[in-house]
Amino acid sequence: MKLFNLKIMTPEREFFDGDVEAVSAFAPDGNVTILAEHAPFIMPVSIGTIGIKKDSRWEKSINSEGFLEVHHKGVIIYVQSCERPEEIDTQRAEAAQRRAEERLRQKQSMSEYRQSKIALARAMARLQVGTKLDYL
Repeated sequence: MKLFNLKIMTPEREFFDGDVEAVSAFAPDGNVTILAEHAPFIMPVSIGTIGIKKDSRWEKSINSEGFLEVHHKGVIIYVQSCERPEEIDTQRAEAAQRRAEERLRQKQSMSEYRQSKIALARAMARLQVGTKLDYL
C-alpha cells in the first residue's frame, strides 16, 4: 500500500509526524478516510477520533475540533487538542461527562448550551478511546 506523510498539529505540540497508509477523522457529515494520492481539499474536523493506519494496524487518538488539509505532499490536521489512549484519565472523563450532562439539564443561554454539548462530546470521545472501544 502506498504511504503518505501525515502531520497532526495542536497549539501545544506536534502530535504526530510520519508516513502512514491511511488516516480517518470525523467531519460534520460523518467519518472520512484519506488514502495516498487523494485529491486536495480542506474540511472541518469534529470532536471524535483520528485513526492512523501504519504497518496494517489502526491506532486511535481523541481529538477536539479543527480542520484537515489534503495537499500534494500529504495531510495536515490542525486541532485544538489530541490525546493518545494512554494519556486519557477515564475517571476524569467520566466526571466531565456527568458535569456536562447536569449542565445540559439546567436552563442555559444558547452559548452555555453549546459549550456544554462540546464538553459532553469531548468527554464521551475520551471514554470511547480511553476504554478502547473498537468501532473504527
